[in-house]
Amino acid sequence: MGADFGYRGERLGLPKDGPGSLASVGRRIAALFVDWVLSVLIAYGLIAHRNLHQANNWALVVFAVVSVIGLGLVGSTPGKLIMRIRVVQVDGNRLSPLGALLRTLLLVLVVPAVVFDRDTRGLHDRAVKSVQVRI
Repeated sequence: MGADFGYRGERLGLPKDGPGSLASVGRRIAALFVDWVLSVLIAYGLIAHRNLHQANNWALVVFAVVSVIGLGLVGSTPGKLIMRIRVVQVDGNRLSPLGALLRTLLLVLVVPAVVFDRDTRGLHDRAVKSVQVRI
């Protein structure tokens, strides 16, 4: 009964397990949490001069800058590196700097990140034809 869609990432040509397979939702959320905590700490210590309310406002800006730089240069943010995740294009190539910028802008809007397909790729990943894989 019901359709068999295969494993997550099969229709993208990714392996089922191991390096190159789709990163789990748990790993991706943990990486996002690590990146957010680092952004709040940076904003609190360097920008907001120990004013917690201002730090929370600046944390999103810091998060976006770290994401664009990290994804554009090495394909990962600090949180993604800790969780052993890398963002690549579906064809396996590096994400372009413009792709990293667009992906980050859509990510900070939140809604595109929480609407996803059966491969658990958010709209922000689909828009730039990227995928988060295990390394």
